[in-house]
Amino acid sequence: MNVMGIIFTNDASLGELTNKRTMASLPFGGRYRQVDFALSNLTCAGVRHVGIISRHNYQSLMNHIGDGEEWGLELEEGGLEFLTPYAQSATHTYRGKLESLSSAMDFLEYGADDELVVMIDSAVLSNIDLKAILDAHVASGKDVTVVTKAGICNGEKLIDLALKVENGEVTDMMVDFAAPADYVASMDIFILNKKWMIQQVKEMIARDKFHMDRDLVLGGWQRGKVTVNTYAFQGVAMFNESVEEYFRNSLSLIDKDIRHDIFHGNHPVYTKVRDRVPTYYGEECDIEDCLVADGCFLEGEAEKCVLFRQVTLGKDADVENCVIMNDAVIGEGAEIKYAILDKDVTVTPGAKVIGTPRNPIIVKRGETV
Repeated sequence: MNVMGIIFTNDASLGELTNKRTMASLPFGGRYRQVDFALSNLTCAGVRHVGIISRHNYQSLMNHIGDGEEWGLELEEGGLEFLTPYAQSATHTYRGKLESLSSAMDFLEYGADDELVVMIDSAVLSNIDLKAILDAHVASGKDVTVVTKAGICNGEKLIDLALKVENGEVTDMMVDFAAPADYVASMDIFILNKKWMIQQVKEMIARDKFHMDRDLVLGGWQRGKVTVNTYAFQGVAMFNESVEEYFRNSLSLIDKDIRHDIFHGNHPVYTKVRDRVPTYYGEECDIEDCLVADGCFLEGEAEKCVLFRQVTLGKDADVENCVIMNDAVIGEGAEIKYAILDKDVTVTPGAKVIGTPRNPIIVKRGETV
């Protein structure tokens, strides 16, 4: 069974964290980017024909992925392709995934052997067995399979697509609504027959409809034109759709069970290789319940933090409940709590940066505090 993969990179915004990068290239977990999870899920399922749809700010993403060697997707025909439908239009308003797919029609129609398409987003992270989902989709005989996660809907969080499932059948759907707890949330992973999808995209665009969730899945299901199957994912699914969620999910990696599930559950998560020297721990440093990448220089105190590569922590510095990205330098005696420090941030000696669990302070890339 030949399968095509489509990765979307820009469907959520995390303020200062994504102003100059895509969601897909957002650093996560000490040494990864969020796109690594989608790419690893696809390639570990044997998908070798992958298109990455990005609208803007994709240079860092392209630098990270390169020729796709780490995922076995060297840049060549039939391998990995970057699809930038709005690269020539700075003023074009993005109207939905169906429009992006329509703009990438040449890629979709290339490769007559591809029977199925896996569409996957970069804002929801998981380590998932796509082979099992592909088999379940074929066995269902339905037009669309939506991968879902229970426990996300709570009547407060806005859900892109929420479904109510009873006895294995979809009985209701809601789009862009804070659905109650008896609904399951779409993980923005869809399985579709390729020929059927291409025809649906063309018809939807011809009818001035652009949204995957609202127009194709919900609208088609309500009209009785689209049959929908669901696949309930039982593992860890991290919805990084807000700064608070990204912060909370990052710190949850300190839990070894969560960390093992998301990084090693069904398969390894691959990323770009960057060899660094081992982390140096000073004689008086105190590092407790932290996830620490290589290349760090640590002489202060850190508790419940995620430290990316080459972070410098000065003497008597006190860092708690923080996400600190590559090459950040924290001066002597600085105090930082509930903060996200982007790459190349400098915190001067004695400075204080203190946020809250629901409103962590973000220090933008390259800034000095």
